[in-house]
Amino acid sequence: MVYKKIDLVGTSTESFEAAVEDALDRADETLDNVSWAEVVDQRVGIEGREERQYQVEVEVAFGLESGD
Repeated sequence: MVYKKIDLVGTSTESFEAAVEDALDRADETLDNVSWAEVVDQRVGIEGREERQYQVEVEVAFGLESGD
């Protein structure tokens, strides 16, 4: 099987964990054959906000269907 990887950025005002769940939930809703995910970066947005915004960059891999 051939895999494709994409980067998603999940966000949450609650926590990094909730931001990861945000990204993974979106991947599950929009992609088929999701195989794995890796958090590659995390940061907190604070400028111009009353609440902190937790952000995670998640690399998601999914299997491409055979062209047969």
